Amino acid sequence: MNKKDFEIDALCDYSVKMIENEIVHVYKNSRHYDLGNDTLLNLRKKIINKELLAHQAEILADIISFNEALREALHDMYDRAHRIWDKMIDTINEGDGEEMELTAKCYLDFDYPASHPIQGDDRQDLWYALCYEELNPLYADGISVLTLTFPRDENYTFDTFIGMDCPPPNWNEGLDPELTKDLHLISQFHNLFQHMLFALTDFIYVRKFKTEINVEIIK
Repeated sequence: MNKKDFEIDALCDYSVKMIENEIVHVYKNSRHYDLGNDTLLNLRKKIINKELLAHQAEILADIISFNEALREALHDMYDRAHRIWDKMIDTINEGDGEEMELTAKCYLDFDYPASHPIQGDDRQDLWYALCYEELNPLYADGISVLTLTFPRDENYTFDTFIGMDCPPPNWNEGLDPELTKDLHLISQFHNLFQHMLFALTDFIYVRKFKTEINVEIIK
């Protein structure tokens, strides 16, 4: 069984397709949080990952490429946030008692991944649903469970932000420990895989990201 075969078998499984249809229906018609809504995403994730995790060697290159692309996007965001914050320092120091807070968030690109092995007219709607915060609530603030926030995180190094400052520097929980022992998977990869309601193949084909940096005046 080659890579494309097992991916298509898992992702086009009839039960998965029926769950995905219901997810899109809920997204298009409910638009309000219901305690049962995220159960659909969780069920879909478990079905797909069970098949995929039996074939990790075949998707290892995609995992590595995604991890590196995400690391680069986060590094760009981290650097931009610091540049903006540094320019704000004088304003903060000379203010009239007002304080400022900067938050930086990173999201998967809004467009369905072009390199995903499953394509179709309905896939963009499914992607919107998977990224919808009321269906996938932990994703509301982006890929990092804790957003990069200044001044709280001003002295964090980039390695601290991505979880590479603790032994071992590899967030591969849930994957084959021997196969992935040297991958240096970052904590944001772990967040997507373990804590958010994306299946593994929902995000490992993503190579583009959206970042959001906001400044708030706190009186």
